[in-house]
Amino acid sequence: MKGVEEVEKNLINLNCHRCINFIILIMYTFSFERLEVWKKSRFFTKRIYTITRDFPDAEKFGITGQLRRAVISICSNIAEGSSRNSKMDQRHFYNMAFSSLMETLNQLILSNDLEFLETKVSNECRSDIHVISIMLNNLSASLSRK
Repeated sequence: MKGVEEVEKNLINLNCHRCINFIILIMYTFSFERLEVWKKSRFFTKRIYTITRDFPDAEKFGITGQLRRAVISICSNIAEGSSRNSKMDQRHFYNMAFSSLMETLNQLILSNDLEFLETKVSNECRSDIHVISIMLNNLSASLSRK
């Protein structure tokens, strides 16, 4: 089978001094995983999940869930956009990621207004959003230059 042969090519046998064989599978890295904006938005997603753990239980299906869905959409749309063949499709998904980023900012502002989130934490998140927005804009602009 062709698929098995390809997997076998990616296997490396390492012999240890105690005659224990280790097999390591070399994983393929997809193009979106190499994008700095995806990496930054992935860590931002983790940060939002950590922050929202302290939100009131009554908001589990309210702003907590909405905020988590919005922030997940950022890195998901970047990943999906990178897989598209046409520049127009790629730009569409990068624009969707930007829209989700703005939705996340709005919900963070509301969370601060509702006193679920300290102003200091809100400002730190806002700074992350600013950096990600610049990176997304540059990514979209780079498609026009190619």
